Amino acid sequence: MRPFLTPLIVACALFMENLDSTIVSTSLPAIASDLHQDPIALKLSMTSYLLAQAVFIPASGWVADRFGARTVFRAAILVFTIGSILCGLSSTLPQFVAARIVQGCGGAMMAPVGRLALMRSVERSDLVRALAWLTIPALIGPMLGPPVGGFISTYFHWRWNFWINVPIGMLGITLVSLYIGEFREENPTPFDTRGFVLSGLGLSSVIFGLTVLGRGFLPLAAIVALILFGLICLALYVRHARTAPSPILDLTLFRIKTYRASVIGGSLFRIGVGATPFLLPLLLQLGFGMTPFQSGLTTFVATAGALIMKATAASALQKFGFRTVLLINGLISSLLLAAIGLFGVATPQAALMAVLFAGGFFRSLQFTAINALAYADIDAARLSKATSFYAVAQQLALSAGVTFAAAALEIARALSGGALGAKEFPPAFFTVALISATSLLVFLPLARDAGSKLSGHGGEAEVTKPDPA
Repeated sequence: MRPFLTPLIVACALFMENLDSTIVSTSLPAIASDLHQDPIALKLSMTSYLLAQAVFIPASGWVADRFGARTVFRAAILVFTIGSILCGLSSTLPQFVAARIVQGCGGAMMAPVGRLALMRSVERSDLVRALAWLTIPALIGPMLGPPVGGFISTYFHWRWNFWINVPIGMLGITLVSLYIGEFREENPTPFDTRGFVLSGLGLSSVIFGLTVLGRGFLPLAAIVALILFGLICLALYVRHARTAPSPILDLTLFRIKTYRASVIGGSLFRIGVGATPFLLPLLLQLGFGMTPFQSGLTTFVATAGALIMKATAASALQKFGFRTVLLINGLISSLLLAAIGLFGVATPQAALMAVLFAGGFFRSLQFTAINALAYADIDAARLSKATSFYAVAQQLALSAGVTFAAAALEIARALSGGALGAKEFPPAFFTVALISATSLLVFLPLARDAGSKLSGHGGEAEVTKPDPA
């Protein structure tokens, strides 16, 4: 039962986090009105959350090794839930921003430590099936968040957007306590304080700069300076990591071909996919005149395709192998993403939903393959560092995706000289689809039997029973 129950428990916690982030963006106007603030000022609540995540994600692996994956994952859910309560109780902007920082600290530990707990809880032969369920939060949350947030803010009160996390969080803590074992390192390495400071400053500056770029939140010169400062800090971290005995982000993981391909190729693919929840609702609402609720119901069809894929991911990887799936499925996913740019006001609703359904199916399969490939050749001793690094790469890619999409929209609007309408969206979708397609160049050099011990392609999958500490 555990191969299925454990990933569902972890996925539910991550779903709560993903759903919350998209709900907040939908509810910002209502929150701003209630707190008597300009909606632009409320962007601080989003950026403070991202900054907290960027700072603490690198430390998640060491914290899990030191205190135990179950203990830290459970504490992360509790901190996120407390932050949600504080958000709902906030009556001023500083209170709301502080509460979002608390949420961000919990969220920073939930994703990587939850994935680490999963890795150490299931047998290696069940890992592909288990990881398939972890793509659900990334696909459902951004699609379900806008209609749920809009419905709650319209018919109830924006505070309930945060308070609904309380029963979910309490249930998650209970299930983690009952069904997930404790795993920790007996002799954890010393904490890399210098690396923590450099990576925290670098990642938070770059992610914050990418997130607010083109949104009128800060002057362009200030944003460019911030991103450059972040890049300098990251360069100093790379120099530090070469000599540090146990760096907080282990760059030597890139020597493992399958992990390197998963991180780099997966990041390129996520740039395109990460832009979809930003672009698609805008296209449906501004371009096609749908209401937010109609838009949310339309985009939700992609989730059905993603859920159906769960039954086929493991068998597809076993039959064809990682390399073939990543190349062919990656091409199909990129083409389906580009196809959204061909939609027009006259496009039949059935055709639109069919493309979204297929896109959800193939993107979910690609995510499963990318996530599993990352851990195909990682030994147990390096799992915590691998999950931390992987989470950082995901965060950067998703931020970059929105930035590229927003930039493409701005350029298209500037060239057309008019308001943002349906005709400005095709270049944006074509751009992000092309970026996703470049991931194929990273997967192409993989060996045909890459990750075969995990997928079982060409033989039997390796079976390794986890050994709780």
